[in-house]
Amino acid sequence: QVQLVESGGGLVQPGGSLRLSCAASGSIFSIYAMGWYRQAPGKQRALVASITSGGTASYVDSVKGRFTISRDNAKNTVYLQMNSLKPEDAGVHYCHAGVFVGGLLRDYWGQGTQVTVSS
Repeated sequence: QVQLVESGGGLVQPGGSLRLSCAASGSIFSIYAMGWYRQAPGKQRALVASITSGGTASYVDSVKGRFTISRDNAKNTVYLQMNSLKPEDAGVHYCHAGVFVGGLLRDYWGQGTQVTVSS
């Protein structure tokens, strides 16, 4: 139905920046919202930021003022600009899409991209 491919992760020092990208393909016209989730070893996957099809963005409190989620509808891509990175921001970041399939909202996930913040 929908395929999500993430890119942009890597190793940065504290205070550095990364921009994550998530390109969607398939039934992209049915996407209701997209978001970025973070999962560190031994911890639950948690929402970092999301954006609806109407452009409404939401963020977890810990990243407000540092991260920005955005969309490029022409490229069917969602971005997460991460500035002033902290060690606690590290983990595998997964792109998520909420997609209407047969009138029901279904979840789709990308393969994940690793973000490491270390000096």
